[in-house]
Amino acid sequence: MTIHHEHPFVDPPATRNTLRQFRGRLPAPVTVLGTGEGSSRTGLTVSSLLVVPGDPGQVVAIVDPDSDLGSALEPGEGFTISVLGPNDTYLAEAFAGLAPAPGGKFRLGRWMQTEWGPVLEGSTWLAATVTDIRQVGRMLQLTATVESVALSRTEVLVHQRGRYLTLDDRGRLH
Repeated sequence: MTIHHEHPFVDPPATRNTLRQFRGRLPAPVTVLGTGEGSSRTGLTVSSLLVVPGDPGQVVAIVDPDSDLGSALEPGEGFTISVLGPNDTYLAEAFAGLAPAPGGKFRLGRWMQTEWGPVLEGSTWLAATVTDIRQVGRMLQLTATVESVALSRTEVLVHQRGRYLTLDDRGRLH
């Protein structure tokens, strides 16, 4: 057995994508975008988000086109964004497809159904309706109109350089 000082499956430094490394140095919120109901619910961990104030507000999200969520959303469809908290790291990994979710992802955590899609109970969340989808690079850019916002817990999970960190209600790292 060999003990590795680094992750054993990480690409060698010379072959790593520098743009991806740059993005990894930017702290990003950890959220789950969800849509559908019942057995047709689908969700995905998403950190590439932009919330644009206005009347109405807009949200822009970058989604993998090969994901179930990327296939499920189209203009006019509703979806939710649940902001994950300090105890939601496993949930984030499962919705990203990096951890097993026996019985399905929505069996992890407690979810309530809204008219726009599933919401993680106790989370801060928003609901939106897709207005535009376009290809950007190899990803999909979803632009949506914000329909509803519900504020709850203030601690949030962030991701930076492959690690999960928690920001408390005063913006301090834990």
